[in-house]
Amino acid sequence: METTSRVGAQAPAAEGGQQLPSARRTVDGYLLAPFPWYGLDEAFTGPRWLMQVGMAADGAVEHGSIGHGDEPSVRNEGTEDKEKFAVVVTVAGNPARRTADGTGLLEATSVSSAAWLAGVGLLSFTWPGQMDHTLRDDWLEQQTETAWVLADDLAGDDWSTLSLPVDGVPTPFHYRESEFGWVLAGSTQAGVHVGAYGRGMSAYGLGFAMIKDIATYAQ
Repeated sequence: METTSRVGAQAPAAEGGQQLPSARRTVDGYLLAPFPWYGLDEAFTGPRWLMQVGMAADGAVEHGSIGHGDEPSVRNEGTEDKEKFAVVVTVAGNPARRTADGTGLLEATSVSSAAWLAGVGLLSFTWPGQMDHTLRDDWLEQQTETAWVLADDLAGDDWSTLSLPVDGVPTPFHYRESEFGWVLAGSTQAGVHVGAYGRGMSAYGLGFAMIKDIATYAQ
């Protein structure tokens, strides 16, 4: 699969994989991106919050995430039926290209890139019941590899097709559900790829729109 590097795909995490609010990056990284950011459209009226950006080897911003709804904790039996959130991942539409210093090659991005980042994002807030800390690391590594394989086969039986509005235009997305939540991925007319993941909010009613001013998301 052509995708961004796995390095930097995850936000800093607390013990057990839970993202620390203090670890979220400021809006500065988002402002460096040469591409537009996407979030849920205006039909969503709940809280919105910045998460993190991911950078390529040459320091260029290649993807980032915007949260909507409840700020998720790692899933457990006490929160799994209460939290309602959706995270939108925007991935720059980049071809394969050389690094700024000319010493290496940056891989191209694709819809599969967005699907993988969304799949891994969902896993970062997932903790299967009856699993202790020592086992979760092994489980997470195994599930991350599974997410990679699934993202590399968007035409496979694990995915269905879902049409959702992007900037008001019906757009096809690859969609799958699991016991941990849902993941989807597609491309926009603005030349970026969009992935999303969530729990407690139905993906079928979502719409996406370009964010006019990402600075308004800063806390």
